[in-house]
Amino acid sequence: MSAHGEPVPMTARKGAALKGVANVPGDKSISHRALILGALSVGETAITGLLEGQDVLDTAKAMRAFGAEVEHLGPGEWRVHGVGVGGFAEPDAVIDCGNSGTGVRLIMGCMATSPITATFTGDASLNGRPMARVTDPLALFGTRAYGRRGGRLPMTIVGAENPVPVRYKTPVPSAQVKSAVLLAGLNAPGETVVIEREATRDHSERMLRGFGAELSVEDSPDGRVITLKGQPELTGQTVDVPRDPSSAAFPVCAALITEGSDVLVPNIGLNPTRAGLYETLRDMGADLTYENPREEGGEPVADLRARFSPEMKGIEVPAERAASMIDEYPVLSVVAAFAEGRTHMPGVKELRVKESDRIDAMAKGLRACGVTVEEGEDWWTVEGRGPGGVTGGATVESRLDHRIAMSFLCLGLATQKPVAVDDGGPIATSFPVFEGLMAGLGASITRTNR
Repeated sequence: MSAHGEPVPMTARKGAALKGVANVPGDKSISHRALILGALSVGETAITGLLEGQDVLDTAKAMRAFGAEVEHLGPGEWRVHGVGVGGFAEPDAVIDCGNSGTGVRLIMGCMATSPITATFTGDASLNGRPMARVTDPLALFGTRAYGRRGGRLPMTIVGAENPVPVRYKTPVPSAQVKSAVLLAGLNAPGETVVIEREATRDHSERMLRGFGAELSVEDSPDGRVITLKGQPELTGQTVDVPRDPSSAAFPVCAALITEGSDVLVPNIGLNPTRAGLYETLRDMGADLTYENPREEGGEPVADLRARFSPEMKGIEVPAERAASMIDEYPVLSVVAAFAEGRTHMPGVKELRVKESDRIDAMAKGLRACGVTVEEGEDWWTVEGRGPGGVTGGATVESRLDHRIAMSFLCLGLATQKPVAVDDGGPIATSFPVFEGLMAGLGASITRTNR
């Protein structure tokens, strides 16, 4: 069943070349953070280009529940009147974060050092995901968490009455964990320090500075050291959200594997901690160019042009690149299926605990479509079959995972036989205009009767 209703079976089939401009939605990571930091600020935060997928809408509802005034003024345009650091009120009802791991973990962080209690839940997928990776470091501040066995939702968080600053070294690369600790550190006295061995997406650091936090980042022998001075007064800002590079991955990758395609995706955020997929595609020989590079709101952006690329080769993807493209491996594996040779993807253990076990989901689906896949606990390998060489013809389980659903629909645009997914409903959580956008480029993706 879909995360938010009855299943929505969908089928993709080979058709015309993809042509035109793909205006993908605003960046989901930045959208979440803009709402949260706006709620933690004094004064008004004006947001344009906000992604209005269900994940972000659930975060907006949560900020209202904690006492912030959140207004929707028009498409992508929002206003947040914040309550200031430490100003969250105790919510009257359970906070439902739907399908969003980012939303629930960041919200847990930003309330963890206030003397309030909140209970969190989500859909079946989110309630099966581990939360201990966040609640363990939050406990160092004095926060308490009571959840189901295995540290799973539903879960009640009791905020620390007298929080203490924390020095925390992240055991695995995770922007969600790092961000939760930094957000908790806002309402703790002194300096909170996070050390990460591998750099992860740094939207939180950039945006915290933009809202007035005193934050420094230094490289050390132990890794990247982020120091935040606690109890600042954050001030409302104007945030223009760039378009989401993770959403852009789908029209881009579909164009690379679909004969005759030429697609332009404008105004894409190319933060170095998020651009690993595009580096990898170019390493494979993809015809992918950056046009009109510039900076907007402290984030690098450019227009991406992707053309059909029949000469792509399988490669060894550097393990150290994983943190900058962890959400894009499913659709990368689709591209790898149409390349020549093996594409090996190591250092991706994090994929096992996303909305689904994404390695297992993609491996089973690709095999059903005629692609050879090998896998281990933290790696997988796809044997490319070359342009037009993938058979298709399968119906794949999306597992309540929007990226699995979209990846296999992109696959079906270039396979010999159509590819179906059992439920495309979860796509609305991150990319609500996916169907219309792809149809506008000429893709044949239809809702199908069960």
